[in-house]
Amino acid sequence: MLLKILILIVFVAMLASLAAGVGFLLKDNSHSRRLLVSLKIRVALAALLLALLAYGFATGTIG
Repeated sequence: MLLKILILIVFVAMLASLAAGVGFLLKDNSHSRRLLVSLKIRVALAALLLALLAYGFATGTIG
């Protein structure tokens, strides 16, 4: 059950990072690096999500 909650938290964090990235894209000027930081966070969260899903499938916790 804990793994499913972690997966849900990471997914929601990815959505929040995506929303922040859209806001930075629309609001910031071209010299701001916040969009790049948001993308880096989103990529790291996606890697974590894939790792959690792989672990869950490998152990049979989810499936």
